[in-house]
Order: sequence, then structure tokens, then C-alpha cells
Amino acid sequence: MRVGIVCDSTCDLGPTWLAAHDVTMVPLKVLFGDDTYRDWVDMQPEEFFARLASSPVLPKTSQPSPAEFEDAYRTLAESGAEEIVSIHLSAALSGTFGSASIAAENSPVPVRLVDSRLVSTACGLVVKAAVEARDAGQDAAGVQAAAERTAANTQLFFVLDTLEYLVRGGRAGKAQGLAAALLDIKPVLRIDETGVVAPFKRARGLKRALAELAAHVAEDAAGRKLRIALLHACRPQLAAELGEAIAAAGVDFVREDDVLLGAVIGTYAGPGAVGVAYLPLD
Repeated sequence: MRVGIVCDSTCDLGPTWLAAHDVTMVPLKVLFGDDTYRDWVDMQPEEFFARLASSPVLPKTSQPSPAEFEDAYRTLAESGAEEIVSIHLSAALSGTFGSASIAAENSPVPVRLVDSRLVSTACGLVVKAAVEARDAGQDAAGVQAAAERTAANTQLFFVLDTLEYLVRGGRAGKAQGLAAALLDIKPVLRIDETGVVAPFKRARGLKRALAELAAHVAEDAAGRKLRIALLHACRPQLAAELGEAIAAAGVDFVREDDVLLGAVIGTYAGPGAVGVAYLPLD
């Protein structure tokens, strides 16, 4: 049985990696006024953050329509897929999963839906797990199980330079009331088990925030070897500093390629964001 894999653009793996691994991406969109761009297709991260810095208005985002998912599912079926596993960012943060669910009802082949309850590189780890399972010869049920197992065991923590973008974009969740504007306080946030943004810690300054985050990763690892992926908003030096802090904290890990935040996730994270997704290695 040929298993098709679909994801949306917010896994931030980018179209080159996804195409090389036979994964179909359905992009979300970012809107600057009347101008609409498909995430990772019409606008790359470098372009987005440059425009974000100069734009007088904050961008908005929109989810794919059910019709866009229907097209993706139909194309895969026509190319020989007998079943599809469709993996998406947290349904608590976007209507993307809902659009995929509606489209699945009209798919010519069965579609198994996975709500990762994660975003960006954490969701990317879920997509990678699905690819590994498919390439190892698993059927659709096995691919779905691998994706769901990875999603359940993956943690995502991140440090923001400011909460402004998250709050104004309406995605602050449980971090809505976090006072972070005074005394160079940097919020350390997480995506919790329900798939929403939640506060974790507050730290005085970026260096302290990265150290606090690294210490937590070490504590959570509890001697286990981790698979980690770092994300950043076109600030590779921040990812390097976080990686060094995690290593200095004594964590034994295998590091995936660092991930740039795409335009959609960047709309809410803002410039200066850096974070880590991790899960124990089997």
C-alpha cells in the first residue's frame, strides 16, 4: 500500500525538504494589508522578517480552505496513494486541522488525521517520524501511530523577545496576562498538552532565559538521550547560544538541522524568537 503524507507549512521544514521526502505541503497564508503570500512558497523567512521590521501594520494569517486540502488529497490519490496521513499544527491555535477534516470527508481515499498539538519544528519532528515509518514499510495505521507517538512525547519551549506579536495576534493563550515588558524580562513559554501557548518561566535578560531553558531540558531528560531541533527567527546566533547552553547543562542529544520560523509562525513569535523541541530517543 502506498501511503501519502500531507502536512501544512507551519511545520517549517520548508518545501525543499518536504519534496525530497515525498511529503505534500498545503501552505497557510500571511497577509500584509491587501497583499497575500503563501507561507514558504511566495514568502521565505528572510523576506518575511525583513518586511516585518519595516511594515507599519502587523501581518495577519489565514488557514488553507477545505478545497485546498481536497486538491492535495485528490492529487495524491491520482498518483497512486491508497491511504493518506495528514499531519497539522495544533487545532487549538488554528482552524487548519478543521479544514483538513472537512476535506477528508470528500477524499477519494481514506485520510487519517493527526493533530500534533504542536507548531514549527516540533510539528516537523512529527512529520519526520511519519516519513521514517512510511519509508520503513509501515502501512497507514503504522505511520499514523508513529506520528501520534512522537507528538505525544515531544516538548516545545521557546523564548520571545517580546509578547507583543503573540498578544496582538490573539495566540497568547494562557500567557495572555504575563507581565514581560518591565526590567528586560524575557518570557519562556511552552506549548502545553492541550496545544495552546502557556507560560513556563520569566527570566531577567536573554542569557538567563536561555540558561533556564537549558536547565529544564537537562532536568526533563533525566539521563536519557534526546533528539532535539532548534528554531529561530532568522537569528542563527541565538540558536547557537541555546544549543551551547543545552550542551553545557549536560544533555546528551542528537541535533536535527536548525529550523527557520516561517512567515505564519513568525507573525506570532516575532523577531528575536528562539526555541527547542525535543523528545527522548527510542
